[in-house]
Amino acid sequence: MSPAGRPKTDNPKSSRFSIRLDSETESKLEAYCEKHMISKGEAIRRGIDLLLEEK
Repeated sequence: MSPAGRPKTDNPKSSRFSIRLDSETESKLEAYCEKHMISKGEAIRRGIDLLLEEK
């Protein structure tokens, strides 16, 4: 019998953060996410990666 529940992932996302955004920034984030078909969390993770790539 196979185990119940979701399969384990190689990179679990166990850290949670709460941030405050002004309404304009939130609207921009929502529009970006809808256009690119990604979650807000994924968009923020990509943004962090871009910041870390800067020299």
